[in-house]
Amino acid sequence: MIKPLVGIVMGSDSDLPVMKEAVDMLEKFGLPYEVSISSAHRAPELTAEYARSAVERELAVIIAAAGVAAHLPGVIAAQTPLPVIGVPIKSGPLSGVDALYSMVQMPPGIPVATVAINGARNAAILAAQIIGATNPEVREKVLRYKEELARAVEEKARRLQELGVAGYLEQMGGAKG
Repeated sequence: MIKPLVGIVMGSDSDLPVMKEAVDMLEKFGLPYEVSISSAHRAPELTAEYARSAVERELAVIIAAAGVAAHLPGVIAAQTPLPVIGVPIKSGPLSGVDALYSMVQMPPGIPVATVAINGARNAAILAAQIIGATNPEVREKVLRYKEELARAVEEKARRLQELGVAGYLEQMGGAKG
């Protein structure tokens, strides 16, 4: 079995549908990963052990997702020297803004790289870029992915020029009279 390079940990199983996008991107890049559920509040010892053992498990990056108070990424970052990428989950009365703030407003010395609310896909891409900094094979996969993104935009621009606004919207199924 291949050792995981990326740890994905979330505060609740309700975060799994969002975090599936990170899983999908890591699979696209061919990066082995592990997925876990922990809680900074309900299972603090489990969370601390997960973070402390990450280096000996040979992880390179941890992606941590949480909603509402969102202490999970910060608690993990406090317990490991590895980079931690926080994914604020859209939940609660503030729709994830509180989670976002708690991740980006970490105290000095305990950084959490933070992506957009529900930005699991970007978290996985950032993890691949971090790993790619020292792994040419992964770096090449990230470059190819970004080239695919550029080609898709170029194709949309070409179609828009060819079809015009009304034709493009009609083709998208969103034309309004």
